[in-house]
Amino acid sequence: MPPAPALAALWTALGLPTDALEDVRLTGQDPVLPSSFAVGTAAQVAIAAAGLASATLHRLRTGTRQTVGVDMRHAATEFHSEEWQTLDGAPMADRWDAIAGLYPCGDGRWVRLHTNFPHHRDGVLRLLGCAYDRAAVAAALQAWTAFDFEDAAAAAGLCVTAQRSFAEWDAHPQGQAVQAEPLVAITKIGEAPPEPLPPADRPLSGVRELDLTRVLAGPVC
Repeated sequence: MPPAPALAALWTALGLPTDALEDVRLTGQDPVLPSSFAVGTAAQVAIAAAGLASATLHRLRTGTRQTVGVDMRHAATEFHSEEWQTLDGAPMADRWDAIAGLYPCGDGRWVRLHTNFPHHRDGVLRLLGCAYDRAAVAAALQAWTAFDFEDAAAAAGLCVTAQRSFAEWDAHPQGQAVQAEPLVAITKIGEAPPEPLPPADRPLSGVRELDLTRVLAGPVC
């Protein structure tokens, strides 16, 4: 789906005012990064929706209407910003564990290991019975099929996924469960009287947000 209708679908699904969509300017098109997914569109639409929500709230508070512009390449770079961070002008250390990543299994299919947490790393090594070394892990995985190792890792509470085609993911119970969920949901958790926002120069002045995300992806979003 192109960025503009994707943004409109997300915006209207949340019941937000449709006239605000006239204030958005989206530039660029996928692909901007090598991927099977429209990652540029996903990044651009997410940032545009957040910016437009802020601008809409600002209009309600001040009466001032603003436009929101998002370039797809800039958005994709922002979503991949950890790759461009430096510390005192020098590149950051490797953010991934030494054995994390993609590996072929004995059946020719691939698995991805997430071993950045020590207990995930140690659990994978115990399951494979090998040394903490990429070559040793690669050799040990040749004794497994991808789906069998995914199942064994899941049973051990580890973070391993077998790679699937789009059709295979659509047929998988988890894929079907995800498709049954809305892209974004707002859940009302209680009743309270409305509190009017006081006049302010910034859209979110006086608003407090409780963020319960963790690791990298949550705070970035």
